[in-house]
Amino acid sequence: MNYHKSVTQEGKSFEEVIEAVTEALKTEGFGVLTDIDVSATFKKKLDLDFQKYRILGACNPHFAHKAISSENKIGVFLPCNVVVQQHEDGSIEVSAVDPMASMMSVENEELGALASEVNAKLDKVIAQLS
Repeated sequence: MNYHKSVTQEGKSFEEVIEAVTEALKTEGFGVLTDIDVSATFKKKLDLDFQKYRILGACNPHFAHKAISSENKIGVFLPCNVVVQQHEDGSIEVSAVDPMASMMSVENEELGALASEVNAKLDKVIAQLS
């Protein structure tokens, strides 16, 4: 089982893709709780130049509440991470976690159904960016 779903964006700037991803997430009920600029962190902490790479921590409060209510430690898998990275050829790839893959390790039937719903929403986000 693959642990992510991805799409490549061409003809847009990195910031335009970040905006498009954020908007696509919003249409599916997700907000971005965290925005980790990995390249800036590597530069600041390690003095390394690294490709543009950001991790957006997306959360749908309705699903998060249901998940935490049925499994109180499930927060270790939250929020749903979406990675935006620019490759050497200039293309920008957007990758979202596959919640079905991460929830396989948790033996809770309620979470399986919930992960399936979240997965469908993230599929729609990726489809919007195609």
